[in-house]
Amino acid sequence: MRASPISATIDFEADGEQHGFLKLPHSHDASAWGAVMIPITVIRNGDGPTALLTGGNHGDEYEGPIVLSKLASTLKASDVTGRVIIVPFMNYPAFRAGSRTSPIDRGNLNRSFPGKPDGSVTEKIADYFQRYLLPLADYVLDLHAGGRTLDFVPFSAVHVLNDAKQQARCEAAMRAFGAPYSMRMLELDSVGLFDTAVEEAGKVFVSTELGGGGTATVASVGVAERGVRGFLANAGVLALRDGEETTSRTTTLLNMPDGTCYTTSEHDGLLELCKDLGDSVEANEVIARVHDATRTGAQPVEYRARRSGLLAARHFPGLVHIGDTVAVVADIVERGIPVSSGKFDTARS
Repeated sequence: MRASPISATIDFEADGEQHGFLKLPHSHDASAWGAVMIPITVIRNGDGPTALLTGGNHGDEYEGPIVLSKLASTLKASDVTGRVIIVPFMNYPAFRAGSRTSPIDRGNLNRSFPGKPDGSVTEKIADYFQRYLLPLADYVLDLHAGGRTLDFVPFSAVHVLNDAKQQARCEAAMRAFGAPYSMRMLELDSVGLFDTAVEEAGKVFVSTELGGGGTATVASVGVAERGVRGFLANAGVLALRDGEETTSRTTTLLNMPDGTCYTTSEHDGLLELCKDLGDSVEANEVIARVHDATRTGAQPVEYRARRSGLLAARHFPGLVHIGDTVAVVADIVERGIPVSSGKFDTARS
């Protein structure tokens, strides 16, 4: 396969703190010999594990870009053992546009792996992460939120893997992130995901959903900041500050075992949610109504939960379209699991 057209302006093997770019040549009307310049920070201190931290995989999700930008400007080489690679704006064109997909090629980066070195701009970015950054990493954290069309209870997440040892390491890292909720997540379609690429490479992978609505809150940023430090501590890259590890926090373990967790709209209209995020839901309970917005006097369509559990996600805007996910109900596996940067008892997993 041909080499990537992307070049890094930093040296991944050099000790110290480096701030630079992943430079992707891109010729367009406004710049004939232009380039997409993706900011990157590498902080290295001798031998040790490598943690790859990414945000902005989707451009309308902001906790990752905020927290990783702050980390890149404050973390020092003397703080770490090994290496931290920080990419706050993974799909940089999408981030600059404030959109889920790239304005250049409409590419969804999180559906573009393994990518192509001679493909679209989005495929070229995916290829560089797949072939150049993933081989460097031992631990990968990809920070997501709901963007403009979804809202979530704040959770860190792993997928159910075939390798039990890899699964246990991922679950330990997920719980060390210490979000209020920890999810064993079911994807409706895992083809092309960054998640899948990382997991198939045998790495420890944790993702998140930390809110939504196309914005970030004080609370969601706080969850992300504490979570990143817990994740790095679990990886052995970062020592927590005095008192940080003994902070009394717990997480609730959730599970999405099958497709009945998802409720999909079969109508266009005005959405009325009947449950708030975090509420308990009973099977067959009405969780949403869709009102006909083209006339008055029509009865709304009721949507009922297909299983009991906790409302973990909801459609965000007030208008809904056929095919949109209206709500996600997850099983409650266990409440009150202590948060720690150390290894967890995975026997309950």
